[in-house]
Amino acid sequence: MTQVFLEDGTAVPVTVVQAGPCRVLQVRSKERDGYEAVQLGFEDKPRRLASRSERGQVAVIESKRSKVRSAAGVEALPKPDCEPQRFIREFRGASEVSVGDTLTVEQFAEVKKVDVTGTSKGRGFSGVMKRHNFAGQRASHGVKKCHRHGGGTGMSAYPSRVFKGKRMAGQYGNARVTTRNLEVVSIDTENNLLLVRGAIPGPNGGFVSIRQTNKV
Repeated sequence: MTQVFLEDGTAVPVTVVQAGPCRVLQVRSKERDGYEAVQLGFEDKPRRLASRSERGQVAVIESKRSKVRSAAGVEALPKPDCEPQRFIREFRGASEVSVGDTLTVEQFAEVKKVDVTGTSKGRGFSGVMKRHNFAGQRASHGVKKCHRHGGGTGMSAYPSRVFKGKRMAGQYGNARVTTRNLEVVSIDTENNLLLVRGAIPGPNGGFVSIRQTNKV
């Protein structure tokens, strides 16, 4: 994160996201797949670290199965003929792109608001004060070594149980999070940088998916 200054001198906190170049790996269609979508890949992965299936997704690899399918007249899917990709995601909806195309940050030139989806920072097993912002017990006489405890959770004789969904200590973070309706402050087409106002999920250097918001 950093900050930029608008024309009127207002300082705006922004997150700088590298939004490209992204390779078009597959194009889904209703006729073949039952739905329309575009599969994009970001950041090249060394071939020595890629599995055979990952290499076969982007380039033609001869195998017994491919020879049998070609002999039977089954047409093979087009390949983008690029390096294996580290981060692959599908975006639903119709599109005019084709396999092998390269998409850059210019896709957001006319977009004003975006939704950013990523994996939040994992905080491990956390207590109720950190996880749910509990106030904790009093730090006074009579409270002995339970200042950060969650307090009583049980019910009376009826219903004589703890309801599901009770806010307690547990796993916090490391979950899929979407931050919606973030304003696009500016784009840098030369370096494929997208500047959005505010914070986005995940750590520095993490992978995220960006799409135009559908919020009205």
